[in-house]
Amino acid sequence: MKTKFILHGGYSGRTNPENDIFFKEILKDTPEQVNVLLVYFAKEQIKYERMVNEDTLQFKGNGKDKKFNFEIATIENFSGQIKKADIIYLHGGETLKLLETLKGYPDLAESLTGKIVVGESAGAYVLSTCFYSKTEGGLLKGLGFVPVKTICHYIGENKEKLNECPKELETLLLKDYQFKVFFR
Repeated sequence: MKTKFILHGGYSGRTNPENDIFFKEILKDTPEQVNVLLVYFAKEQIKYERMVNEDTLQFKGNGKDKKFNFEIATIENFSGQIKKADIIYLHGGETLKLLETLKGYPDLAESLTGKIVVGESAGAYVLSTCFYSKTEGGLLKGLGFVPVKTICHYIGENKEKLNECPKELETLLLKDYQFKVFFR
């Protein structure tokens, strides 16, 4: 079974018609009872409550026929939580914080097999092979789960910065609210 990766350019918690399409894409082909693992490793814990409210509202609003079980990922239980999840939702925030945390799970790629893995902003960056982030200090390497070179929150600037990434990689320029689906 293939893994479905969905990379989102940013601001998935905001009300926007494109975000409705995004959440419907996440939920497409999921069972009636959906287990969603909310991964907030890129944020400070003080922000979790607001993010849970935004994310559950988006999922429930776009999956009215579904029954949801939401769980917040913890560093201690992350590997086990992935096994139970249908959807692993890597939220945005501090990219390097998320990247360093995920590097602590050497079997992460294998454990995601057959899942729906969503990366929003920082989450999209870490799933990519390489990415350019002005706020994180330039061109950086992601985990490489999706063979792309990425800029999130794209506003028409810095595309040339990706020229230093391997040329065979697809260039992914994601404006806010935009997303792209990959199967691996």
